[in-house]
Amino acid sequence: SSGKPKFTKCRSPELETFSCHWTDGLHHGLQSPGSIQLFYIRRSTQEWTQEWKECPDYVSAGENSCYFNSSYTSIWIPYCIKLTSNGDTVDQKCFSVEEIVQPDPPIGLNWTLLNISLTGIHADIQVRWEPPPNADVQKGWIVLEYELQYKEVNETQWKMMDPVLSTSVPVYSLRLDKEYEVRVRSRQRNSEKYGEFSEVLFVTLPQMRPFACEEDFQFPWFLFIIFGIFGLMVTLFLFIFSKQQ
Repeated sequence: SSGKPKFTKCRSPELETFSCHWTDGLHHGLQSPGSIQLFYIRRSTQEWTQEWKECPDYVSAGENSCYFNSSYTSIWIPYCIKLTSNGDTVDQKCFSVEEIVQPDPPIGLNWTLLNISLTGIHADIQVRWEPPPNADVQKGWIVLEYELQYKEVNETQWKMMDPVLSTSVPVYSLRLDKEYEVRVRSRQRNSEKYGEFSEVLFVTLPQMRPFACEEDFQFPWFLFIIFGIFGLMVTLFLFIFSKQQ
């Protein structure tokens, strides 16, 4: 029934550990401590191991959870887990660890200006980030691809860019008079499940003025005076010459 405990999510952030979470049912707090238990089996050969083993760690992943550290985590090997309440099985599911990978957020987002259009209206930037700290991408244990999203600060709809394997991507044709928000998330290559988004990076582009600033542009008063005097002398000369005629 709907009041029974049930699994809500199993997740591995980096293919090396994983955790599973569950609800404790509608009657929160009525079960005595320890009455809800998780058991698991995994198939290391052609046959399932006959013995269900209890969760190795009910604490590290938080309330109503079971954490499997690297000693209990194997890839390409199917797991089945079941949830029992007072000895009765109330929920069960099976999976392989590589199917439940959802990486932690990328970190260290920053941006640099690539160029500004000749019209002074648009600019291109390069956004960079670092992989999730716990993902062993250097040794190739896990291969991640990243999706960058961006929008103007006052907009609600994010623009999504195509996934990339690199940790940097150019963003083109941003308006100079706008402020933008940028965020990035990652997933295991060839997977459909993305992890959580990074913290938002705010991009404020430099304002381009249509006229040069006062420090850069000094009006040539000296030449103006010289030409003014010269013009006045020519006019005076022509006036005197016409009088003599």
